[in-house]
Amino acid sequence: MQRNIFIVILILLIFFVISFLTNILGPIIPDIVKSFDLSIGLAGFLPFAFFVAYGVMSIPAGLMVEQYGEKKMLILAFILAFAGALIFALIPSFSIALSSLFLIGIGMAMLQVVINPLLRVAGGEEKFAFFSVLAQLFFGAASFLSPLLYSYLVANVHSRKSGFLIGILDGLVPENLEWISLYWVFAIIALAMVVVTSAVKFPKVELLEEERIDVGKSFKELAANRYVWLFFLGIFAYVGTEQGIANWISQFLQTYHNVDPATTGASVISYFWGLLTIGCFLGLILLKLLDSRKVLVFFTAGAVISLLAALFGSKDIALQAFPITGFFASVMYSVIFSLALNSVPRHHGTFSGILCAGIAGGAVVPLIVGGLGELFGLQLAMLFLLLPLGYILSIGIWAKPLITNERITSLKDIFD
Repeated sequence: MQRNIFIVILILLIFFVISFLTNILGPIIPDIVKSFDLSIGLAGFLPFAFFVAYGVMSIPAGLMVEQYGEKKMLILAFILAFAGALIFALIPSFSIALSSLFLIGIGMAMLQVVINPLLRVAGGEEKFAFFSVLAQLFFGAASFLSPLLYSYLVANVHSRKSGFLIGILDGLVPENLEWISLYWVFAIIALAMVVVTSAVKFPKVELLEEERIDVGKSFKELAANRYVWLFFLGIFAYVGTEQGIANWISQFLQTYHNVDPATTGASVISYFWGLLTIGCFLGLILLKLLDSRKVLVFFTAGAVISLLAALFGSKDIALQAFPITGFFASVMYSVIFSLALNSVPRHHGTFSGILCAGIAGGAVVPLIVGGLGELFGLQLAMLFLLLPLGYILSIGIWAKPLITNERITSLKDIFD
């Protein structure tokens, strides 16, 4: 099959957009709390509304893409994201925020299901691993840049500074709600992606067995395997931990160290995602040298130590330790996912759908942290994150994959 580099570029752009829209909640939570006079407990429903969409939509989206095709699914996903961003930009309120984030989350879940098989076909199976790593780089770059865009917009909207974009946003964004300008930008990006996707001709994608979801016999067989649900909880715990940290960093720093969420708070979150991306590449090297279970135990222990330092250290320590926690979290998702798939002999597509539904952990854990924050304060509430981290560490001990990760044991292996 002729490879389509333009489609590959489009998919990399989609990875960028997914991350850009997904990981902005952490920086803006303090602004939402202040603007809508919310308690920490209520603020916890914001990531819940977004990530619960993954639990709702991951498996249905896998079934829908086989019936309607990749192009229609991508267009629908971006239309939902556009609608979600637009209604929040037009009617900024807490109740609208919940509906908006759920719509955007549905769209992002649909995109996640479509793009990996499409990347395999468009880029070629022999280059799929390379393009997958490149996609993660784009994903990480967007996570790094979106908090910086937030800082720029908050500093410049209604500041009487000139500029084409700022001038337009000045007329659209209410006074004292400068952060809402982000959702106008998101709406424009999503609409542009609808136009671009509509104009592109997509290759025909024949799903491999490991990409196909079957909710019949395969699901029943997997459901009877306790390791399936143990690994599901692993993905649930990881995404919950990742979002539980990222979504509360800025609020924590503002509450306990009087850090401005629009500047320093946003920068810390930006570096959290930046180091998480860098850690992914170091993890790829380590996984060529060490058993993935040992890597998982080491990195999880590092995340626990970094989190405790961030929560109970000084302001300077917290500003450094939170991003380092992101570095240590970097390999968890890929290691848990690969250990899971290597622990069952067949039905990998259906199992992947079950695991992706575990992304709903990003809905539940931040909500629990917010609720505990109401009762005990955010510092003690974030200690709850030690529970999912402890579970992730345990996976490195009890996991018994049928196939272990291939490792370099001699110089000869490098050249083979």
